Amino acid sequence: MAHIFIGVGSSINRRENIRLGIQALQQAFGELRLSNVYESEAVGFDGSHFYNLVVELSSDLSIEELITQLKAIEIQLGRPLKALKYAPRTLDLDLLLYDDVIDNSRDLPRAEITLNAFVLKPLAELAPTLLHPVLKLSYHTLWSQYPANKQKLWKVDSPVITEPLSPQ
Repeated sequence: MAHIFIGVGSSINRRENIRLGIQALQQAFGELRLSNVYESEAVGFDGSHFYNLVVELSSDLSIEELITQLKAIEIQLGRPLKALKYAPRTLDLDLLLYDDVIDNSRDLPRAEITLNAFVLKPLAELAPTLLHPVLKLSYHTLWSQYPANKQKLWKVDSPVITEPLSPQ
């Protein structure tokens, strides 16, 4: 079983799309661990604020199968097949880490981890002692070194968003 971290984000009908995305991930992968949800400004374009969190799970799927499953969930929840990179999103599911795999062709580990507070902070919450596969620093350390004023981030207090479904 691979140890996997997925970044989840939405800027369109954020609360509902995050909730539905988490439900779809739980149905596809079973037990999930969730970070807190954070609100952040759009990066790379002028647009509505995003809600973001990180989800931790385990799966036997290969990297390709996992990415295919994540894209299917995004499309199921209204994301256009050929969505622009810097544009509003109904749901964005990004594979951040797949075990300790380093694969530049698949952006693993995902570069956004160290670039964006809305990825690094929730990842540091879920896995503070886990080491970044390339940098060999813990996510707690990376977050403590992140420039305080680089990006604005607000914790969203709403358990309704991230309450996983009860096991069936």
